[in-house]
Amino acid sequence: MDKAMLDVFVEYYSKGDRAQNGWKPHVYTAAVKKVREKCQIELTKENIISRSKTFDKHYDIVNKMLSHSGFGWDDEKNMVTVEDDVWNTYVKVTYLCLVLLFG
Repeated sequence: MDKAMLDVFVEYYSKGDRAQNGWKPHVYTAAVKKVREKCQIELTKENIISRSKTFDKHYDIVNKMLSHSGFGWDDEKNMVTVEDDVWNTYVKVTYLCLVLLFG
């Protein structure tokens, strides 16, 4: 479902069919149609809008990560990479926060 929807968004993005606060209405209609065809499920424009907002949140998180030293992007695997020392520090800090919060 996500791939079908993202394929539509990429197609229309390259055409410039993006409004100031989201996609133009016909883009949502095209996404609903494509997802219905590909996945054989019933969904609405509101479902597409909701999922799109989730993707926007994920994009913001990944973008913030990549702005910090020690994080990178693997083009072949399409995933975030992190240096070992940065990851180990993150795990230690997260563990300490959980200990302080929950004892």
